[in-house]
Amino acid sequence: MTAGQSRTTGQSRTTGQSRRSFLTYLVAAPTLALVTRAGADALAPQSAHAVIPTLPAPADLVDLGDLFILAGAPTAALLLLTVEPDGTVRFRLPREEVGQGLTTAVAMLVAEELDAPLASVRVELDDARPELLFNQLTGSSNSIRSLYGPVRRTAATARARLVAAAARRWDLPASSLTTANGAVRAPDGRTADYGSLSAPASDPALAVPAATPKKSAQHTLVGRPTGRIDARAMVTGAQRYTLDLDVPGAKPCVVRRPPTLGGTVRSVANHAAVRAMPGVLDVVTIPTGVAVVAETFGQALDAKAALQVSWGPGPADHLSDADVRAKLRAALPPLLVPPLLTPYVDAEFDFAFVSHAPMETNCAVADVREDRAEIWSGLKSPIVARQTIAAELGLPVGKVTVHVVQAGGSFGRRLFFDAALEAARVSKACRRPVRLMWTRVDDTRHGRMRPATHHRIRATYALGEVLSFEHRVAAAETDFRHGLGEIITATAANLPTGIGNATLAQTLFLTTVKSPYHFGLTTQALTEVPTGIPTGSWRSVYSANTRGAEEIVVDELAARTGRDPYRFRRTFLKTDAQRAVLDKAATEGQWGRPMPPGCAQGIAFHEEYKSRTACLVEIDARDPEHVRVTKAVIAVDVGLPVNPRGLEAQMIGGLTDAVSTTLTAGLHLDKGLPLEGSYSQFHWARQRDTPRDVRVIVMPASGDEPGGAGELGVPAAVGAIANAWARATGGRPRSFPLDFDVDFTPYPR
Repeated sequence: MTAGQSRTTGQSRTTGQSRRSFLTYLVAAPTLALVTRAGADALAPQSAHAVIPTLPAPADLVDLGDLFILAGAPTAALLLLTVEPDGTVRFRLPREEVGQGLTTAVAMLVAEELDAPLASVRVELDDARPELLFNQLTGSSNSIRSLYGPVRRTAATARARLVAAAARRWDLPASSLTTANGAVRAPDGRTADYGSLSAPASDPALAVPAATPKKSAQHTLVGRPTGRIDARAMVTGAQRYTLDLDVPGAKPCVVRRPPTLGGTVRSVANHAAVRAMPGVLDVVTIPTGVAVVAETFGQALDAKAALQVSWGPGPADHLSDADVRAKLRAALPPLLVPPLLTPYVDAEFDFAFVSHAPMETNCAVADVREDRAEIWSGLKSPIVARQTIAAELGLPVGKVTVHVVQAGGSFGRRLFFDAALEAARVSKACRRPVRLMWTRVDDTRHGRMRPATHHRIRATYALGEVLSFEHRVAAAETDFRHGLGEIITATAANLPTGIGNATLAQTLFLTTVKSPYHFGLTTQALTEVPTGIPTGSWRSVYSANTRGAEEIVVDELAARTGRDPYRFRRTFLKTDAQRAVLDKAATEGQWGRPMPPGCAQGIAFHEEYKSRTACLVEIDARDPEHVRVTKAVIAVDVGLPVNPRGLEAQMIGGLTDAVSTTLTAGLHLDKGLPLEGSYSQFHWARQRDTPRDVRVIVMPASGDEPGGAGELGVPAAVGAIANAWARATGGRPRSFPLDFDVDFTPYPR
């Protein structure tokens, strides 16, 4: 039996408005009425505090996740769920699993609504489906938010059909039947398992009552900590990633890349000699370098090293770190509020370029024939990948199949499909299937990176109140040319600077970055600077640096006004829900407890995508050569947590990212190329660098829908770690990572 979302699916009647119904009114209402009403709603629930109110930011009214949900609504019902004769439930997931636990959370939603055992649910990643316009991109903490309703309605519809089939078999009213543990039960004790009902339930003539998903109060699985359904496969090596796939005839392939970012191939001096090396099957030039195809990866790597290539320049050959910093500083517009009559805090911050550094490097398998093509890769935007590859190969989109494969990490990297496009080009050129792998050096040096940013913040205050808070951000341009995951917006992003990519950047910044505090006149503005350096969204995108820097200034404001950092935040936070999260972290983390000299606590807060978190850390800075975060307590409120255990993992992952990029991990750009080439040089936190004592407190459900969690864990942790370092050392953290020495010998270019 196969079920999509029923057009007659009922919706429960409530006295209030859901977030999505409000957004429907948002789209239909006049702009002025919307802003007036939304502003009033945002300010209405505030408790009485002696603070100067801050008007809602755009992200308070409509965030990026809301926009994605609205854009994808027309195709949100095109989901596929199948109940097989053996009772197995298969759900085709139109998103990518990159280790964030999405397949487990979705399996829980399906099992919950079907009243089926979780062990019977199989979640499979769907191929690229261009008909899912705007609805197959994985990013912006949006997967669970956007899928929560559609998946539940699809499963509820399937349950209703199974019940209807049993009712017809037994000649009983459907309302008299119940479901549990993958079976339908009659009042007299008769049962029929779902497998036996799968065929009759697929009868188009079956009369099916309206299907209504359960209310959250009825959940028995959703909301319970649940282990990942793919955990055993991952820890035993049974999980199949792209390069594990057995595609007949696919031969190993690697690419010799230029000595500077974006360099081009002028000529290959020893093409014939390399072509004659043992095991080498072909040597082909593609726009990104020279590809070698061989019988084994070892032979391909040897041949790649032997290539003698003359290279053309890249667009950023003249740039090094100091040049980028100078460009960013020069691009910042002036602050609005002059520090004339009031005390103020001024601060400037620099954040380095950062690699995504997923465990699985870029890779893809491609089989391109004269009349068709088939691609396998870990892809977060598979629709635009399929459309772009089809155009590159000169094939109709319908003749190109793109399979989405579970990937070993992403952090934003797999929004781009570089490896899949390269593999398709090589396969077409050498007329054979290829298994393309980026080496670790390729991934670190030539992969996309989090843009370097420069920040200027000014906060004015008087009589214990914050009067204004201004933040100007200058960033190396972030590449959003994947668009919203399909070719229309991807093409729009390729329009000239100021029209295309910049428009997406400003939209994303304004719909994600906001201040949670009543700090009077508050402004946050982004200026992007084109550099020619390959960039891409990195976990938390703009928020990690922007909100991290702001939380440092919040601590400095507290110090200037003679107040405790926790109490200061508590006074100026806007809502009781925010204060509850902050209070939980402070209480559970024993804020203010005595610490030895050289050790200190730090605390910070962040809110984004309808979720909020507070992070308290303890740091040991007694050894300047090895500063360590020793303890972390994180409180998190995501509205309705689907899988609290998965949420804990997301927050711990965000903490690890923050430990790394705040203390030691960054890329040194030197004349158009990062110096770092591997994990031994790109100093990501090792096990010894991460706190042994970590607690994540998932707050009780505070709503009927889940908020976003993927980006949430980084910004507050960045602020908390920097604040703890400042209190432990007496320093003022301004440039990140804090320890950024070149303590290694770079690989040759």
